[in-house]
Amino acid sequence: QVQLVESGGGLAQVGGSLKLSCAVSGSLVSLDGMGWYRQATGKQRELVARLTSDGNRHYTNSVRGRFTISRGDTENTLTLQMNSLKSEDTAVYYCYHPPIVGGGPGYWGQGTQVTVSS
Repeated sequence: QVQLVESGGGLAQVGGSLKLSCAVSGSLVSLDGMGWYRQATGKQRELVARLTSDGNRHYTNSVRGRFTISRGDTENTLTLQMNSLKSEDTAVYYCYHPPIVGGGPGYWGQGTQVTVSS
């Protein structure tokens, strides 16, 4: 079983910064392939950033150059540094771990609210 616990959300002003963390626990977990998603009110959940299995980073166009996904200093921690925040970044942010073996939906954290105000 994989458990994901997000932290670091909150309120920020436009142009400000926040850093999200996701603590991962369970058997056979790996940060490779993990990512951050977000869901704004009334919208579908969308991919924000993820670590690819070959060590690269993928970002959705709207956050490229402002957000950075990284392995945290603590083992099995995934972080998302968010700079130059915009009001449209307001959403619930979710940490995602792909399925351990075979297919399946993967694993989600409980989500953390990020609100950007002007």
